[in-house]
Amino acid sequence: MSDNASGSTSAESGLAGADQSVASFDENDVGFVRRIQSFLHQYPTSIPFIVLIIGVAIFSVAAPGKFFAPFNFSLVLQQVTIIAVLGVAQTLIILTAGIDLSVGAIMILCSVVMGRTAVVYGVPVEIAFPLGLICGIACGLVNGLIVTLLRLPPFIVTLGTWSIFGALNVWYSRSETIRSQDMQEAAPFLQWTGSLFKPYDFFSKTLGLDWTFLKGWVLTYGSIVMLLVALAVWYILNRTAFGRHVYATGDDPDAARLAGISTTKTLIGVYALAGFICAIAAWVLIGRIGGVSPQAGQTANLDSITAVVIGGTSLFGGRGSIIGTLIGALIVGVFRNGLALSGLELLWQDFAVGVLIIVAVTIDQWIRKLSA
Repeated sequence: MSDNASGSTSAESGLAGADQSVASFDENDVGFVRRIQSFLHQYPTSIPFIVLIIGVAIFSVAAPGKFFAPFNFSLVLQQVTIIAVLGVAQTLIILTAGIDLSVGAIMILCSVVMGRTAVVYGVPVEIAFPLGLICGIACGLVNGLIVTLLRLPPFIVTLGTWSIFGALNVWYSRSETIRSQDMQEAAPFLQWTGSLFKPYDFFSKTLGLDWTFLKGWVLTYGSIVMLLVALAVWYILNRTAFGRHVYATGDDPDAARLAGISTTKTLIGVYALAGFICAIAAWVLIGRIGGVSPQAGQTANLDSITAVVIGGTSLFGGRGSIIGTLIGALIVGVFRNGLALSGLELLWQDFAVGVLIIVAVTIDQWIRKLSA
């Protein structure tokens, strides 16, 4: 027998007697921290939800009897409505790995267009209101076209358009406010989002349901508009091809292009839709303050980013949800309201929100290490 033949025979016998197990690359025994990291990566909305529950628990003890009052919860919801609507628009942008510093300026400009066109120039509200919506879409399109055609960073583009839209706001409004009485007389429809209604009365009189836990709750129709906007955008992101394109573009634009996705059209569509939502926020803003003020909503840009970041949407794109943004807006409202009821000054409210932002971004970075 040759050396090769004897070697092959020895090898075959050795393999026959060896353990037949197959090498495995699965992590059968991952650590506790690794499991938490994996869970949070799979369910990013769980983080802001846990923070919200903790905040409610803390302030229910710090301000007993006041914080859990139904009217107080209603007040918190009314205060965060505008931030939440703008947060939905900001979420769309951040999901594409961009950021929009002009959402607040677009909202104010659209509110001025709606209110001044209807009240000062006497245009029927049936025309003035759609003009405000068109203004929002046009502003969003300007942002999207500059970002895609000139290949400029969204931060720089929207920083510039923030000043442009702000200047247009001053020019068109002439720095004049519109009083609530004048708005009520000329265009009451624009104030509709600020109208109050009591859920208990609605369910008891309309459906015959005696839900006593709703007693004391007072909401505005603006809150209903906020929920409808969030539901519509949630459906777009989770149930349509456009929504999948948004996530793919934010996660890896090069891979998205190779997969046949037109990232340019996707980005333009995202910015236009965000502008439209900002115009809806303008309608809610008019209802909230009763009139039109070119100086309203000065902190809306940063507030919307705060809600999105605390809500778990990654600043690097491709990961986040509308539900998380709504929870993030509620977290901001709950912490500000709870600290105020606890007797702390405004500066400590801002301090707490700043800490929440840093913690949220830190957790996002930690979770992203899993996918890396």
